[in-house]
Amino acid sequence: QVQLVESGGGLVQAGGSLRLSCAASVTMFSINAMEWYRQAPGNQRESVARITRSGSTDYADSVKGRFTISRDNAKNTVYLQMNSLKPEDTAVYYCKALTGYSDYWGQGTQVTVSS
Repeated sequence: QVQLVESGGGLVQAGGSLRLSCAASVTMFSINAMEWYRQAPGNQRESVARITRSGSTDYADSVKGRFTISRDNAKNTVYLQMNSLKPEDTAVYYCKALTGYSDYWGQGTQVTVSS
């Protein structure tokens, strides 16, 4: 089983920045990919960023140029640096770990961007 602990959410003004962290109970070598999802009230949960075991990254068009996903293998942690935040970025953000058998989710952390 993979346990994920998220932190870093909060309230910021439009144009501000936050960094989310997701600490895993296993090494990054045991995980095929890590993703950040978000879900706003009334919306579907959507993928915003992904990093694979090889280190390649992908982003949703809505966050390209503003968000950066990265990892620290020594700390078994993945990060989501969010810059130039917009009110439409307001959502609960979830970390997901993809393994060979199952997907594991963090508890979610609230990000609120005020205008």
